Amino acid sequence: MSALSLRLPDDIDLRLEQEAVVEGRSRSEVARAAIVEYLERREKERFMAEMVEEARRAYSNPAIRREAREIADDVVDDGLDAIIADERTAGIDPDEKWWR
Repeated sequence: MSALSLRLPDDIDLRLEQEAVVEGRSRSEVARAAIVEYLERREKERFMAEMVEEARRAYSNPAIRREAREIADDVVDDGLDAIIADERTAGIDPDEKWWR
């Protein structure tokens, strides 16, 4: 394991010390956990930004946009068909107006 030395402003140093006491851990453990959390969050943010950019590029292509709409329509239709089938199996007429 490598060592890292850094300077902290007094207020952050105090907060780090207080957190270490509350957690019952060393300052190094708390700092390591904070660094890991920060790095994971930044990696996730970059990944999500890449996904959004890729989606924007893909959706600007009319053929891909049309295919995405067809897939969405199929999913909705399949979902509705499943609900209607479940209602019929339960003895419910899906065409009956229940709000009368």
